[in-house]
Amino acid sequence: MMNIDKKNIGILGLGISGYWAAKLAKSMGANVFISDSKFDINKKYAKELIDLGIDVELGSHSKKILNSDLVIKSPGISSDIHIIQDLSSSNIEIISEIEFAYRLSNLKIIAVTGTNGKTTTVTCLYEVLKKKFNVVKSGNIGTPFSEIIYNENREKNLKTDFCILELSSFQIDDIDTFKPDIAMILNISRDHLDRYKDFLDYCKSKIDLFKNMNDNDLIIYNRDDDILFTEIKKIDKKCREYSLDNKFSSFYLKNKIIESSNSNHSLDINDCKLSGIHNISNFIGVATVASQLGLKDREIFETLKIFEGLEHRFEMFKEIENIKFINDSKSTNIASVKVAVESIDKNIILIMGGLPKESDFSAIMDYSQSIKSIIAYGEGSNDIYNSLSDSYEVIKINKFEKAISSAIQLAERGDSVLMSPGCASYDQFNNFEERGDCFKDIVERHYS
Repeated sequence: MMNIDKKNIGILGLGISGYWAAKLAKSMGANVFISDSKFDINKKYAKELIDLGIDVELGSHSKKILNSDLVIKSPGISSDIHIIQDLSSSNIEIISEIEFAYRLSNLKIIAVTGTNGKTTTVTCLYEVLKKKFNVVKSGNIGTPFSEIIYNENREKNLKTDFCILELSSFQIDDIDTFKPDIAMILNISRDHLDRYKDFLDYCKSKIDLFKNMNDNDLIIYNRDDDILFTEIKKIDKKCREYSLDNKFSSFYLKNKIIESSNSNHSLDINDCKLSGIHNISNFIGVATVASQLGLKDREIFETLKIFEGLEHRFEMFKEIENIKFINDSKSTNIASVKVAVESIDKNIILIMGGLPKESDFSAIMDYSQSIKSIIAYGEGSNDIYNSLSDSYEVIKINKFEKAISSAIQLAERGDSVLMSPGCASYDQFNNFEERGDCFKDIVERHYS
């Protein structure tokens, strides 16, 4: 475990991960300085840290952080800003909050990444494993790893068997020694290309999760994802596959039933609360991990059967007058829109828009048999219209609320109104949760 007593620890970014990294560093005896370029940050965080004797700087990044022995960078901060370049020129080590907490931890770690489905899969894995183990979930799912370690250190009595970490590519980028005991990649598709040199650079970021792992660790990946399969073949690591196909996986799908080569137990997917082939694939990944940790097939299938999924991720929250309303606000890239559309047979009124990560939405043209019309809102509406209006009726509406109201007016019996934006939420909302709540509120008000 790293000794940071009396060390100068600098932190860039006073979001939730920066706040907990600061508290953890201070609790371990470090001199802590935290800097955020914005003034409009969480004032409660700032006041509490100042009360703890932590030096807080807001509104700009001064040269003061160059006095640090080690700097922890928020995953939301791009590596090409001036202060990062100054730190690099001064040979000051820059790491992620995940790397920092790892260096102060003795926990066994299960790490999960992928372009889509991470949060649902981590939550599902947590629900399955807690039948046998004392587990916590952390990382990109909302609870910073530093918060987990801070609380573990205060307890002074390690009761946690595994910490399940959801990791984004940004969190993986600044790891150095971080090594999970088990790591799983669900898929790779085009995303965050505004932060990476190109798509291959983004792929490398995901695969770097495995870089410190050895043959004593368990690496698991989805063999059905063609891009991921190609990237895995480039690395010299011992990996375990999972798949819908029984040729590659001990859990597999046959005639809409998840079967196991280990036992006679099975799970009819029609009995599950979650639908969609992507969820079935993730279930098989979860079952593969759980089985390796000694859970019985019966226990695994019992939990998968009743798992309800998450709010804002393909959440079928209302059906009225034979019209289904589906909140998929967590969909922030085109690949996740495709997954959502593929989970519905027909008669889709698709709501897309927000702050686009890329300008080409033509991948949605493959679904003309399923999509009746598209409503495009916000900053992405022009790109969506230009990409898809030759194949679909695309209605451009700037404001989100008016777009939802228009979708409700268009909907007929047997239709599904799917809000799967394929874009970030930040043009009209603070986050995807706020966007999803707004969608549900508008629908509820209309039918109240």
